[in-house]
Amino acid sequence: MRFSICSYSFHRTAAAGDMDIFKYIDWNKEHGFSQLDPWMKHMELGYEDDAYIAKVKAAGDAAGLPFGCVAVDGGHIYEPTAEKRAANRKVAKRWIDICQQLDAEQVRIDAGGREETLDQIFDIVVEGYNELVAYARARGVEVIMENHWGPTKHPDNTVKVLDAVDGLGLLFDSNNWAEGTQEYAWEKCASYARLTHMKTFEFDAAGNDPTVDIAKCMNILRDVGYNGAWGIESCPRTISEIEGAEKTLALMKRISANW
Repeated sequence: MRFSICSYSFHRTAAAGDMDIFKYIDWNKEHGFSQLDPWMKHMELGYEDDAYIAKVKAAGDAAGLPFGCVAVDGGHIYEPTAEKRAANRKVAKRWIDICQQLDAEQVRIDAGGREETLDQIFDIVVEGYNELVAYARARGVEVIMENHWGPTKHPDNTVKVLDAVDGLGLLFDSNNWAEGTQEYAWEKCASYARLTHMKTFEFDAAGNDPTVDIAKCMNILRDVGYNGAWGIESCPRTISEIEGAEKTLALMKRISANW
C-alpha cells in the first residue's frame, strides 16, 4: 500500500516556523511515506519563481519521493463575477504548470460556490472543469475535485459534477460531508476516489479515533477496488500535529494489516 499525507496536516507547525516544505519532504522520507502531497501554501514562494520550484523538485528527488497531489486554494471554479472567475482560472493554471514542473500526478481544484446551490452554478462549474482538465491533461496532470466546501459537501452533488466532466477525479475526504450524510457519502462516492484525505481528530488509549469510523471508511474504499494512495489529512484537537499524523498513519496501517 501507498501512504501519503497532505502538508495541510502541519499548517500550525509550519506557521510556527517548525516545518517548511523541505522539512516536510524530509519528514515524509523518515516516516516511510510513498509520495509528497503538498498544500500550495507551503510552496507559495514558488508561485512566480520557477527556480524555487526546481529546488523543491530536487529535494523530492533527493529523498526518492515523487510528488502526488498539490492541493490548491484560490483556484476554485465558481465565483459570482466573470472577472473573479478569470482571476481564479489564472491561479489554477499557474499551479497546474507548477505541477508539471514537479512531475506531480494530480492537482486539487475546488468547485467553489458558498451560498449557491449546485443548480445555480452547475453550468459554470462544468465548463470551468472541462477547460482545466484539458489544460492539465496536456501537461500530464490529473485534476481532482474535493468534497471540500460549498455544494460539493453533498454527495449527490459531488457525483453529479464528476459524471458531467470527463477525466475529473475525486479527492475523497472522509469528513467533509454535509451533516448526516457521511456514511451515505462514503458508499455513494467511494468508487470515484482517486486520492483520499482520511481525517482524524482525537485518539483513545487503543489508538482509534472515537469520533469517526476510519476502519469502516477504509473498508468501503477497499471493497470498491480503490488503488490510489491512502492519503492522510489529520487535524488533531488536543495533541501536536506531528503526533496526530503519526497516530493516524499507525491506525491506517493497523486497519489495512487485517485485509
